[in-house]
Amino acid sequence: MSSLPQPPASRAPSRSPARSPALSPAPDPSRCGGERPRNASDAGADLGAVQDTQLRSLDLNHVIKLLEDSDSKDLEKEQLKTLKKVAKHFENGLPLKDLAQVIEILNLCAEKMNEQEAFTEPLCELIKLCGLPFQKKKLSDEVSYSVAVSKSIAQLGYLMRVPSSQVRIQICKCIVSFYNMEPPRKLLSGYQPTSANYKIQMAELGGLAETLVLSLALVENQLTEKLWVLKALQHLSSSGVNCRLMMKAQAASRLCLYLNGVDPSGQLVFRSSEILWNLLENTSKEEVVNQLSSLECVHALKEVFVDLLMHGFRHYDRQLRNDLLVIATLLAENPAAPMIESGFAKLLIVLATFTEVKIPNPLVKGLKLTYSYEDFELKKLLFNVIGVLSKDPCAVQLLSENDVMPALLYYVKPNQKPGFHDWSAAHYEELQLHAIAILASVAPLIVDKYLSCQANTLLLLFLEWCIGQDPFFGQGNSFHGTGGRGTKLAQMRYSLRVLRSVVSLYDDAVNLNLCDQGAISQLLDILKYAANKSKEKEDAILLEIQADILFLLSALCENDLHRKELFSYEGVDILIPFIQMDPKKLYSGLGHSCLLFSALDCLWSCVIGCYIAEDYFLEKQGIFFLLDLLALKRKNLCNIILGILVEFCDNPKTTSHISTWRGEKDQTAANLLIQLWRQEELDLGVKRDQYGRIVDMKRPIASSFQKQQEVIPMPANCPSFAIMEISENIRAKLYSLLCKLGFENLPGLSAKDFVTLAIIRRYIDFKVGEVWSELCAELKEEFRPVASDEEALKVISEISEDTGRMVAALQTEVLESQHHQEIQEEEKTYTKSQAIHKQREMVNKCWENFLTRTSNYEALKKAKRLQEKSIEASRSKLKTQNGAVHSTDIKGLGTTIGSGRLVTVESTPQLIGGPLAVTDLALRKPSVCEGALKKIKRVKTLDSVKKDSVPVE
Repeated sequence: MSSLPQPPASRAPSRSPARSPALSPAPDPSRCGGERPRNASDAGADLGAVQDTQLRSLDLNHVIKLLEDSDSKDLEKEQLKTLKKVAKHFENGLPLKDLAQVIEILNLCAEKMNEQEAFTEPLCELIKLCGLPFQKKKLSDEVSYSVAVSKSIAQLGYLMRVPSSQVRIQICKCIVSFYNMEPPRKLLSGYQPTSANYKIQMAELGGLAETLVLSLALVENQLTEKLWVLKALQHLSSSGVNCRLMMKAQAASRLCLYLNGVDPSGQLVFRSSEILWNLLENTSKEEVVNQLSSLECVHALKEVFVDLLMHGFRHYDRQLRNDLLVIATLLAENPAAPMIESGFAKLLIVLATFTEVKIPNPLVKGLKLTYSYEDFELKKLLFNVIGVLSKDPCAVQLLSENDVMPALLYYVKPNQKPGFHDWSAAHYEELQLHAIAILASVAPLIVDKYLSCQANTLLLLFLEWCIGQDPFFGQGNSFHGTGGRGTKLAQMRYSLRVLRSVVSLYDDAVNLNLCDQGAISQLLDILKYAANKSKEKEDAILLEIQADILFLLSALCENDLHRKELFSYEGVDILIPFIQMDPKKLYSGLGHSCLLFSALDCLWSCVIGCYIAEDYFLEKQGIFFLLDLLALKRKNLCNIILGILVEFCDNPKTTSHISTWRGEKDQTAANLLIQLWRQEELDLGVKRDQYGRIVDMKRPIASSFQKQQEVIPMPANCPSFAIMEISENIRAKLYSLLCKLGFENLPGLSAKDFVTLAIIRRYIDFKVGEVWSELCAELKEEFRPVASDEEALKVISEISEDTGRMVAALQTEVLESQHHQEIQEEEKTYTKSQAIHKQREMVNKCWENFLTRTSNYEALKKAKRLQEKSIEASRSKLKTQNGAVHSTDIKGLGTTIGSGRLVTVESTPQLIGGPLAVTDLALRKPSVCEGALKKIKRVKTLDSVKKDSVPVE
């Protein structure tokens, strides 16, 4: 036990042979000038003024010197009288400027108390003054005197060394008064009280709490004094600063050891536990728990807990019992705490299970819990302790031996009626959900007990009740009941968690037991039920339930063909909507992302490897939906989707589905895969030029991180970095998938894609080159190869470099071919443009000739002569013998068009339409509707003209 530290050394006493009086002589009123008082009130006022003058004339230095002088009977009386006058002088509060001298007087009195008990009462009176509000003259006095005041308050703690119960209790009362400060009855002239929290702050600054904790060693055997010290510490522990000071003095362990002390009033346990709670809240919880983790502390905690449990009958006792159980739970979380060695862990486990298993146990003989709220809280805390102990491997045997499994399974049954077993409906539901939640932690630890209690059967029956039509309205008031109000979703959620915890062990006995009871078909029914509920209203609980069921199906069907066949048709129909999920939901934060990953995992485990399920998935266009997801290019989705596609390609029907798929803007699967490759290389920092060609011929596909790694010789059975890198990105999966599709005749690829495809095609060759490069570097680090080996390594390195150069040359050839093709297309475009311009010129020229003929008669005659010459020149030169010659022209007709009996007159085409209205014949192709409308318009025009036509002779 640490001893109380000694107070700082005070100034050396200056003893003077000439004793100075403590008080200056009081002035005689009869000798004062002025008139005598005329009435009694005036006389009283004058007397009060005289007394104030006497009090103001008090010299504390003289008091100190008086107390420092050698003792004698007469001197002792004068000292006691003087101390009383000091107490009277400061009865309304101590000025900050006088506090240090008053504390020095306190220390001198404490020294005299060792020999003369007469100083006890004056000392207590002076200590009481420190509990009064301090008084300041200036606003800045609080800051100016802060150091002196903090040291003075710290001296109160050091005065606990005085072997007087009265003094110690008065010190504690003084400290308690810091927190219940009353305004002073009267202020000194020109003074004002300090702020309300000033003393508390100065106590923190002076370290009073630490000193008070150490003083507990002085009052171990004095119950009254100990209770007062604990009361003072209870007030001080409301501050984080004081709690940290108390922890330096090992407050937690000291207080815990006092818990089981004899105290008929019960205050010892109450105040100690309150201080411990304040320490836990205001300081490091780990530090407090470490101090409480000794065997002595755990024994003390156990004893007081058992005493309150067996003999406590008041509401207050039960609350205190529960508070101590919470502290015990925190101790159980610390592996270093001797909970098992002390027997406390076994006691708590038995308490948690004895009402359910009904097995007599001497540890709880005669104990009966009521159904009050405090006992309900106790039950929940005991369940929580089981959950905490389940994390300690050393406690597994205790859990197995003390019937924890049947006690928790007791709650895995339908709720028959509200409030049965004397718990209210809300309380029973909360205990039920809490027990099932704890079962999820305990079941994987004691699987043999789990199977022997037929837990799988109970859980499947309970889940069947959860989706049944039985009327039940969950209260949803507790933490575990969140989201389950009015439904059985909370029960379903935690039951599935139990199954998930045991199935994730991949124990053949557990999984076989589940499947033999029809778990796969039942889980599919529950999944369908949850999916339908989710369509009505999506929330995190329903999404979690669906994700858990998908995980259970994945674990049960993996590597078992018969179970996959059971899953096939109905399971695929349920899986497809999950894969078709709206991508926007992945960012909702409700759990859609987790649900999608669970669905993809279920697809991989339950469908792939079973041709019936695979063919049905292909028939439902599942590959298209997977590629739609892949087109989102979400990095966390790409890896698993590519893995599924690679596995699916073992089915010969898959590649045709992949080749048929088209995305946005008619994107093909090959183009999508190549884009993903480029993005992956960009993320990895692989060097490429602006056209995507290889830059580093020695290490064409090495990432920037890979190039930064130093050569470290590794054992032969350890994979090198080049091998490990394969599993850390998606390039290997992209290569495998493109190998399945083939590298020839891939649709929808650009020249840039072909440049990238040349690298992908040689991925394995480049990866082999990387491995050989690492091997060469490791060999050179460890030893020097012989000439033949060095030559072989050199040839291998050159082969890898030659492959890189060959691919680079092929990429250049592809780019040049593309450039040449672009030039040809440009020339074709130019030729086409030139023809269009020429056609426009011809049309314009034709139009100009038409205008000239219609507006200039001479030009029309000239055109007519040219036409006639052209017609004549086209006729045969051979004349017919004895045959009549008929003229095809009508004499006197001044037109340049074919002559006939009727003439159709067309005006300006741009105004009324007609065949010349559209001059840009080469550029503009009229639509079907437009042509039809113009045709109809033209027929109407011709009909109207025919009515006005006149024969020409």
